[in-house]
Amino acid sequence: MNPQVVDSDGSEPVYTLDEALSAAGFGKFQALVLAYAGLGAMAEAMEVMILSFIGPFVKAEWGLSSGQESLTTTMVFAGMLIGAYFWGFLSDNYGRRVGLLSVAVVTSIFAFFSALSPNYVLLILFRMVVGIGLGGGPVYSTWFLEFVPVQNRGIWMVIFSTFWTVGTILEASLAWIVIPRLGWRWLLAVSSAPCFAAFVLYFFTIETPRYLYMHGKIGDAHDVLKKMATVNKTELPSGELVSEKMSNLNEDFTPSEGTLLLHNRKQETKSGHSSIFTLFSPSLVKTTLLLWVVYFGNSFSYYGVVLMTSELSSEESKCHTSSHPDLLTDSSLYINVFITSLAELPGLVLSAILVDKIGRKMSMLVMYLCGFICLLPLIFRQQQVVAISILFGARMFIIGNYTVAGIYCPELYPTSVRTTGAGVANAVGRVAGMICPLVAVELVSGCHQMAAITLFEIAILLSGISVLFFPIETKGRKLSDTVTLNI
Repeated sequence: MNPQVVDSDGSEPVYTLDEALSAAGFGKFQALVLAYAGLGAMAEAMEVMILSFIGPFVKAEWGLSSGQESLTTTMVFAGMLIGAYFWGFLSDNYGRRVGLLSVAVVTSIFAFFSALSPNYVLLILFRMVVGIGLGGGPVYSTWFLEFVPVQNRGIWMVIFSTFWTVGTILEASLAWIVIPRLGWRWLLAVSSAPCFAAFVLYFFTIETPRYLYMHGKIGDAHDVLKKMATVNKTELPSGELVSEKMSNLNEDFTPSEGTLLLHNRKQETKSGHSSIFTLFSPSLVKTTLLLWVVYFGNSFSYYGVVLMTSELSSEESKCHTSSHPDLLTDSSLYINVFITSLAELPGLVLSAILVDKIGRKMSMLVMYLCGFICLLPLIFRQQQVVAISILFGARMFIIGNYTVAGIYCPELYPTSVRTTGAGVANAVGRVAGMICPLVAVELVSGCHQMAAITLFEIAILLSGISVLFFPIETKGRKLSDTVTLNI
């Protein structure tokens, strides 16, 4: 039965957005939303994974130094740093669909242009703009999240995350097939196809009811909810959808849990500066800073493992051999990256099992511990088979943490700054991505593997400590709109 609330005059039952979402349920409508948001996540993963493959070939073709090779990766993450905040601001202030369209247009056009780059300068310029588009990843996850009822939300967000893993595996497979036969340019061109698909399918998307509800467009929100119920073959509660029932809607939040009513409708603003300042308000500043540490550590360790797989697989490294075989015929790079990409599948299964059973915080702590232990043997140089096996295990736990943090972060922030909060946290993660090539590529290729692994372990340790200081568990909680956490 769907709970209803009667107006003070006793005349007509009313219901809230979360009650409507629960009544509409998770069905065919959300499956379609999941498919589109997942396509965006898959496209992002493919464009990021390209960095594991094209660097050595661009270096060989244009005679680049190791530093210039690393810069092709760093510039992408620099773009993602810019895009992560910009798309979050755009999405929170002008609508999720505006963010979806902008991201799709920028990413698809410049991903294809990258394949046509006549020189190194234009390549890194185009890849940086692609990175700006890829910074819109939180727009896809937030858009999907706001259609999902609270029941089993964690599991559905893990399922959404599987599209990223599908993208990494698909890219590794494409690289294995395309590069030896057609070269790195064709890999860039073919890999841009999902970005173009996201642009074409954008015209079938719809604005989230939560965004409409938050901005006072109750009639539009009701129309979307009605469409959801129709497609899912369910019914909305009888009565009227109301916009103001925050105290009842969030009655499970108590002062002892540190909740605070931030503002009422009259105080809301569409100012971008207001959004960023809200993240540093007394009620959110601790949450924001701790999330930044977690996202930095997750990105640093994840991309570190991905790039280290490429470096440890390369037979060009003077630490392994003095020979210089043809990169186009050596398949060890593709095989090892493909194998370690498969590690994300059990990592996602593990996070799906844990996230709604033991909660977000405990899930992250368990996987940080396991990931830390996995990487320890790599402080000392191992045989390639052993090293790849260790990286397989480490990547499994790291992607699990990445996934749970991606669920936890937007659940913590209210609707008014949800995409901005997640975007800025992702932007901090992109800073880690910019630094990572200097560690994974430069240190490992320079025979300083112990120093590289030590830095990754420190990042994991600090992230785990940060999770300990989160006092709020979001498992089973409704998403907040004008309520935020005073922690």
